Amino acid sequence: MRTGSVRRIVVVDDDPSIREVAVLALSLVGGHDVAAAADGADGLDLVRCGPTDALLLDVMMPIVDGPSILAQMRADDSTRDVPVIFLTAKLHHSDQSAWDGLGLAGVIAKPFDPMTLATEVADLLGWES
Repeated sequence: MRTGSVRRIVVVDDDPSIREVAVLALSLVGGHDVAAAADGADGLDLVRCGPTDALLLDVMMPIVDGPSILAQMRADDSTRDVPVIFLTAKLHHSDQSAWDGLGLAGVIAKPFDPMTLATEVADLLGWES
């Protein structure tokens, strides 16, 4: 993880409007370098292609869901230590219990407030704003 306030964040969400709002919120409001992908495979490629300080990962996606992508990341030495925050529209206590052993940095409910998303990410990861 790099020091300073500008960090590289990858956003993976199959919904183009959520993806766009997250990118704008994290880049324009948060001042971060943000890359985005519509699916987990492309998201993993983005994480692997450069130092990544955090991954915001949609839980429910077609083909491969967020927990499966996270499991792949944790099994790979090059991505194992990247902090992951799940984005989910369905935040149930039973889901969170199932995610306990996955090493998540946190969970953010959708819809999120674009004006506070960067701060919420920073708080979950212990970054100074």
